[in-house]
Amino acid sequence: MRKTVWLILGIGAAALNGSAQALPEGPGKATYQRACGACHSANMVLGRGMSRDQWGTVVTDMIAKGAKIKDADLPVIVDYLAKSFPPGAAPASTPGRRRAGGGFGLTMGPNDRQVVDPAAEARGRTVYIAECLTCHGSKARGSRDDAPESSRGPDLVRSLVVLHDRYGNTIGPFLAKGHPMQSGKPSASLTEPQIKDLSHFLHAMVDETLRSGPYRQPINVLTGDAKAGQEFFEGAGRCGSCHSPTGDLAHIAGKYDPVSLQQKLVFPRTFSLGRGGRAASSQPVMVTVTPPTGAAVTGTLAHLDDFNVALRDSTGAYRSWKRTAELKVEKKDPYAAHVELLDVYSDKNIHDLLAYLETMK
Repeated sequence: MRKTVWLILGIGAAALNGSAQALPEGPGKATYQRACGACHSANMVLGRGMSRDQWGTVVTDMIAKGAKIKDADLPVIVDYLAKSFPPGAAPASTPGRRRAGGGFGLTMGPNDRQVVDPAAEARGRTVYIAECLTCHGSKARGSRDDAPESSRGPDLVRSLVVLHDRYGNTIGPFLAKGHPMQSGKPSASLTEPQIKDLSHFLHAMVDETLRSGPYRQPINVLTGDAKAGQEFFEGAGRCGSCHSPTGDLAHIAGKYDPVSLQQKLVFPRTFSLGRGGRAASSQPVMVTVTPPTGAAVTGTLAHLDDFNVALRDSTGAYRSWKRTAELKVEKKDPYAAHVELLDVYSDKNIHDLLAYLETMK
């Protein structure tokens, strides 16, 4: 058993070392490795190119899914990723791994997905219109049933070649075998950059279909009045009783993009699915149970309803009681004020508060 554990640890260390060697040097690399490298290999970021806001959305989304990243580390990680992998960054392969598809991009894991680059998507659209449109339709959903037999093409959005593709690594080999194109040219004549651009366009069509519309980016949520938001913060919202613009909220707008900041404002609990699909918050609800006889017990709330109450104490032990008139239960929810606000503030209040928080760079 001990030998197996050390073998696993050795494999994990080797993977982390290989990932560290593949990543570019720069401020924040060590922080990224410490916070993210234990779960994600270098392939998760190599070859991607996004803006700082886009990288910020990716990292905050991982936090929302349970990643343990300190508030102080978040901007450091986002800065490192934005500077190391800006929009338009050329895809690169991980040293020691053969690029799939004869050189047409990265070898990606099944849990990864291609990040569509808007500039590459636009170039790929041009290639698609010139070579693929007649058979596969304007949205890559296949030709109409009434189209001539000679120009009927399948739905590329549902194609396994496209769905398995990462930056051209399956589309490239497929086209290299020979495939009719509307210009009459052999499909093998497409260059590697053209194939990668075509890959970005087709993945954009997949994303658009999955989202049932063309809106792949969040809408602008910064529509409120910062002054009105400050008045609500200090007045009716009573936010100032727990938070301080120069204390816990200092520079918060520099840590989160507007969409993520609004999410934390309205729904501050960060959920992650635990055993049995139950949601757990980043700051647990605490409860103190005082039985009719004996000492009071304080711990993290595990369950509470009209009939039973359960908690885990400081040692991790599970304790439960049947609720009676003599049993005293005191619950302390760190987000109780936010929950109460859901019945108080209007949409305008939320947008005004967000505009005010956005001033805290």
